[in-house]
Amino acid sequence: MARVAYFDCFSGISGDMVLGALVDLGLPLDDLREALGSLAIEYGAVVADRVLRAGVSATKFRVHQHAAAGAHHQHAPHAHAHHHQGHDHDHHHSLAEIRAAIDRSALSREGKDRATRLFYRLGEAEAAIHHVPIERVHLHEVGAIDSIIDIVGAVHGMEWLAANQVVASPLNLGGGTVECAHGTFPVPAPATARLLQGVPVYGGTPATELVTPTGALLVTEYASAFTALPPLRVRAIGYGAGDKDFTRHPNVLRIVVGEAETPASTEEIVVLECEIDDMNPQLFGPLMDRLHGSGALDVFYSPVQMKKNRPGTLVTVIARPDDRQRLSTIMFSETTTIGVRYREMRRERLEREVRTIATAVGPIRVKIASRDGTVLNASPEFEDCARAAAERGLPIKDVQALVIKAWLDSQS
Repeated sequence: MARVAYFDCFSGISGDMVLGALVDLGLPLDDLREALGSLAIEYGAVVADRVLRAGVSATKFRVHQHAAAGAHHQHAPHAHAHHHQGHDHDHHHSLAEIRAAIDRSALSREGKDRATRLFYRLGEAEAAIHHVPIERVHLHEVGAIDSIIDIVGAVHGMEWLAANQVVASPLNLGGGTVECAHGTFPVPAPATARLLQGVPVYGGTPATELVTPTGALLVTEYASAFTALPPLRVRAIGYGAGDKDFTRHPNVLRIVVGEAETPASTEEIVVLECEIDDMNPQLFGPLMDRLHGSGALDVFYSPVQMKKNRPGTLVTVIARPDDRQRLSTIMFSETTTIGVRYREMRRERLEREVRTIATAVGPIRVKIASRDGTVLNASPEFEDCARAAAERGLPIKDVQALVIKAWLDSQS
């Protein structure tokens, strides 16, 4: 069964909270130090302590910077503070410097590539906010060395967790204001807001920043959906503590790990739709062929009654998310519609295979659908049955019945 990790962000999320929760789940701290490689040696020590947050026991991950790293005073853990609190504000890191630091880690090649890509996403967000080329971006908000350790460490930790799927709750952003390098902003900070585009969020309590840029970056990198806790057989729960301790609100990130109660054969899909009442009906056939030929998983038409009581056609296309834009372009170019709406969904599929079986009318392909090794459906390939029926002068339904009987006999 699929291994699922659920990020419960009722108190937001930050990089060190992710690492704290992973350590709480069993990520060995020595393995993490080994993965960080020279980063920890050059810049500081990583430690994990057991703390209480509103009475909830959790793991607090901390980075203690060495004086040589550019800190003028003892490092204050950033957790749920904005990332440049407790750092030397004059020491910014360019993307090139950060990439070099990541290359000095002991991550796998794939992990280094992912960590680098994460920082470039941050760079793109900062570049857009400040309207400067990405080459000139210095990540003063998120480029402090403990943030680099948070991201590199989280990439290693997620590889260790080995979840087949990551799902997150909608994110509690908190409230109030946050002090950034460029002034005071309402929560969320500009970089955080940009990274969370398209993600379900809400403002809540306590009135402080609960989602940091690093937290926003990590959860949008790994989570494939933002929803309520899916059906799971829970195996482990980890709590990662934020820096602040609120009286009646546990300031923790909870990661729930378990086995999906639904089959692993689920996938993200997108459904595109438009209604048409002013198009030559001869064009619907070529439209369906073009959509199927361009990657649509399914296309179907439904009669609908439209405004002014005009009969029309509802065009529905089921596709993979990556194909949405291409298929929308075809719908605009090949029809008279002026708008295409879409919604993202998940679908569950049975496992499928095609077998060829011997029958009284020759070899016929049969599509087999199963779940967890149990066959739930067997359907003769229609084209094969039609060909055999034509060759022998038989009704197609009789050939289908012969094939089904041959299939059942082969299973006894």
